[in-house]
Amino acid sequence: MSPSGELLASISSVFTVAFVLLACVELGDAAAAAVGVYRLIQYDLAGAPLGSRAAVLNHHAAALPLPAGADLSRSALVAPLLDLPLSFLREYLVEKKHLGGLLILLPTNNDSVDDKGQFKGVLTELEKLLLHEQVPYPVYFALHDDNLDNLLADIHRIASTGQPASATTGGYKLVVSSAEPRKVSSPTISNIQGWLPGFKGEGDSEQLPTIAIVANYDTFGAVPALSVGSDSNGSGVVALLEIARLFSRLYSNPKTRGKYNILFGLTSGGPYNYNGTSKWLRSFDQRVRESIDYAICLNNVGSWGNDLWMHVSKPPENPYIKQIFKEFSDVSKEMGVSVGIKHKKINVSNPRVAWEHEQFSRFRVTALTLSEMSTPPDFLESTGGLHDTRESTDAESVIRAARLVSESLARRIYGLKGRNIDVFAENSSLAINPHYIRSWLDLLSRTPRVAPFLQKNDPFIAALEKELSAHTTDVRVQSDALDGMFTFYDATKATLNVYQVLLLICCSFWCSAPT
Repeated sequence: MSPSGELLASISSVFTVAFVLLACVELGDAAAAAVGVYRLIQYDLAGAPLGSRAAVLNHHAAALPLPAGADLSRSALVAPLLDLPLSFLREYLVEKKHLGGLLILLPTNNDSVDDKGQFKGVLTELEKLLLHEQVPYPVYFALHDDNLDNLLADIHRIASTGQPASATTGGYKLVVSSAEPRKVSSPTISNIQGWLPGFKGEGDSEQLPTIAIVANYDTFGAVPALSVGSDSNGSGVVALLEIARLFSRLYSNPKTRGKYNILFGLTSGGPYNYNGTSKWLRSFDQRVRESIDYAICLNNVGSWGNDLWMHVSKPPENPYIKQIFKEFSDVSKEMGVSVGIKHKKINVSNPRVAWEHEQFSRFRVTALTLSEMSTPPDFLESTGGLHDTRESTDAESVIRAARLVSESLARRIYGLKGRNIDVFAENSSLAINPHYIRSWLDLLSRTPRVAPFLQKNDPFIAALEKELSAHTTDVRVQSDALDGMFTFYDATKATLNVYQVLLLICCSFWCSAPT
């Protein structure tokens, strides 16, 4: 063979071996697990984009601590909640650093957390941060279990080699395949009402006065699919249902039916300036509004110790407010608890509504909010966030709140002022039913209730309507469009596929060209 022929044969052999080696270096993605995950909310407020603006995830997994100068633009960071420094998140958001994605692991229940106060504080601060910032990358939450614990340990083991996960070093890849989130068109809010008509004697032509018991049932939080709001405002809803059950027994007998109508309202749109309450009141005939003696709004009554607060728009010196407060105060003293009063004047020119009773006040209806909170919450806070779970809500608190309201109402309705009579005494046929309260509290603690993702025919709304129908009459559901400055996007849940990246290298023998 000529020298030029030998050269060509050698070059050909080199290319052949290179091709074989390249063909045999294969990046294999072996499926390791599929995990249900919950996406950070995506919404617009007055046109400003907030929350997570992306849903698709396809990045290699990384974990804290990170090596100095680490580039996370192509990595998805996996971090247990209490191991994720908020300063790290603020830095990435404020300085607009690139991050492929974020997976935050939540404890499965509060019992597994050593410092529950710290846990609640971290969750609250995390939600504040994520709710009020535009987050350009996908953020998901998952419940921390053994599989994710093993995944995290493996990610740490790989990182300890000093080689970040990549297409050439192996590791794990996190993949969420999701369609582009779409705007929720015409989100609805549904209000549910029921009546217990009072006793009207023969020849009594005057309209009976009405007492309204109201609680908003919907929630808002950084993770819509996990916003169950056991305390805010599941506790208020459960207390209302128990009060309806108790008075339905009294009103079922003409001899014990009071000369007051009792109106029960389960309202929606609570986190959005009580938008549903406003629409509900507007739907009333003027005579109905004028018949309302006063309204009691129940809000966050599921984790109080000894103090409950009555929030009012009229000054405490107002004779009617003084009378209502005394009725509650007398009963609270007999129960060994305390009810305080807080006055906050409303500004009708300000669309911001801190308490539900303020919507009644705008219609010149006397109303109050009963709450464990001594000060009004900030906008979009205390509305059923991640920390507000069944473990953080005490059924005994709801029981005491239901009894306090029921006894106070009974003394007004039946003219028992100044008489130490327990209408709903323990071990009587009219006693509070702890099992009923716990059962409903458990149900609400399993049911996310962010209004834009609840259709008017949602089974939960149907369940509330059915339960109110069991205790009251003329039950109606009013559905309307949610007003305001909000635009919401779907894709609140997804499946995360975890792939183990395998580097498979086939060996080849060098075959020299014949001489």
